[in-house]
Amino acid sequence: MREFDYIIIGAGSAGGVLAARLSEDKETNVLLLEAGGPDYRLDWRTQMPAALAFPIQTKRYNWGYETDPEPHMNNRRMQCGRGKGLGGSSLINGMCYIRGNAMDYDNWAKQDPLLANWTYLDCLPYFKKAETRDIGGNDYHGDNGPLHVTTPKTGNNELFHAMVEAGVQAGYPRTEDLNGYQQEGFGPMDRTVSPNGRRCSTARGYLSDEVRARENLVIVTDATTDRILFEGKKAVGVCYLKADQSIKASAKKEVLLCSGAIASPTILQRSGIGNAELLKELDIPLVHELKGVGENLQDHLELYVQFECTKPVSIAPSLKLHNQAMIGAEWMFKGTGLGASNQFEAGGFIRSDERFEWPNLQYHFLPIAVNYDGSNAIESHGFQAHVGSMRSPSRGRVRIKSRDPYEYPSILFNYMATEQDWEEFRAAIRITRDIFTQDALKPYVGKELSPGIECQSDEELDKFIREHAETAFHPSCSNKMGSGEDAVVDNFGRVHGVEHLRVVDASIMPIITTGNLNAPTIMMAEKIADHIRGIEPLPRAEVPYFKANGLPAKHK
Repeated sequence: MREFDYIIIGAGSAGGVLAARLSEDKETNVLLLEAGGPDYRLDWRTQMPAALAFPIQTKRYNWGYETDPEPHMNNRRMQCGRGKGLGGSSLINGMCYIRGNAMDYDNWAKQDPLLANWTYLDCLPYFKKAETRDIGGNDYHGDNGPLHVTTPKTGNNELFHAMVEAGVQAGYPRTEDLNGYQQEGFGPMDRTVSPNGRRCSTARGYLSDEVRARENLVIVTDATTDRILFEGKKAVGVCYLKADQSIKASAKKEVLLCSGAIASPTILQRSGIGNAELLKELDIPLVHELKGVGENLQDHLELYVQFECTKPVSIAPSLKLHNQAMIGAEWMFKGTGLGASNQFEAGGFIRSDERFEWPNLQYHFLPIAVNYDGSNAIESHGFQAHVGSMRSPSRGRVRIKSRDPYEYPSILFNYMATEQDWEEFRAAIRITRDIFTQDALKPYVGKELSPGIECQSDEELDKFIREHAETAFHPSCSNKMGSGEDAVVDNFGRVHGVEHLRVVDASIMPIITTGNLNAPTIMMAEKIADHIRGIEPLPRAEVPYFKANGLPAKHK
């Protein structure tokens, strides 16, 4: 049994950060375990931003979980894709760099006094620490971090500019920076792409060649964690499986669980931490009862509003093989062109009505009509808005079915379980249609492809939502951070009731953030890494940030 100071389970958006930061201390030995394989840097599917649909389609990079039949979604089994390999879900995500709204973090602190150190001004310094923004740093952005962030330039597709302008004409704010002073409004959307046009996953950003070469960092891929080992209530190591062999490693200081909102609770449950009744059913010895493990599961749903484009300005021609070859060659040799963009270069956050203090709807604009996974592409020119609600009251759960680490768990998000969900999605479709009737888009708007102009009443919209809404791939909150009975970890990720064990990933969010989850997860890992190392927290930021303060939801 090899001995390390720290064992990190999972090399994704949080695990990669912790491995890089903890191994900065030369006297600290770190073992990083990843159930998937390497990040295969020569595989264009994971490295080309425009190819983002391809890795999701593979079992090499995507665990390909499915939910149980969702009772409010026509009992559909819905996708729950999770990244597999160094970089985790940052290896297969859409590369949208969105931090969430400042009010998300202030609300965490407001809801639970234990989380007082998670206000926006406490978190902002760690967003900045992680980031190198291509146009330079400022009060809200970093310029010397491992994560490369690219801001859309003025020469991108004209549909992006028309869509943003249409949102403003419809009465919503304009914002020049969705991650700056004001998230609310429509504007350009940053992406995690390096200056050479490659995806900047945490494997590329944090686990650089220099970091991987450190003598005090051992990275083991294709290593499936079976369970965490305990002596009494103290975590002392990990048992993992590699090439059909069971291997044990010991941790002198801590075990750090960073396997994400689906896998982290299942590893805790297999290790004897969770609901005592579930563990008894599966004949798993109880180490410590925490009923919140695997509960409070949250996600973002979204749907597409698609239109034909009457001008030949969409990127539909890029789907033709001869054009793909040219796009690929330019990207390969120059790192430029369509291949260097995820094509989500404009988006926005709005409030559907005044009852929401901060945005409850998110938009991603795309200058083509196609599903996120690349399926059902419209052959003609088209464009679409991805739109979905941000903080659904619905709650789900994830539970193991057996002690077998290779058996997929039972996952139920319980999507659309409340009336608020339905109100928000109906509003989302109607607001999007209104935006697409504005003057800025009139020269481009043709036939409505989806949902279709015949879909108008609440009942017709609800039917469309049940049949077509899909995950935005943002599972979170299943190991809630806080002090209540349903909390699993404290404000620094330490698991309640046991010693030397933390969870650090999106599962510890108490409430899902407003937007994509990669950037917040990286920030959380940066912040907790300082605590693990005994480093003083970065000084709180002293910057203003936008609050609606009674402004109507629709305002200029």
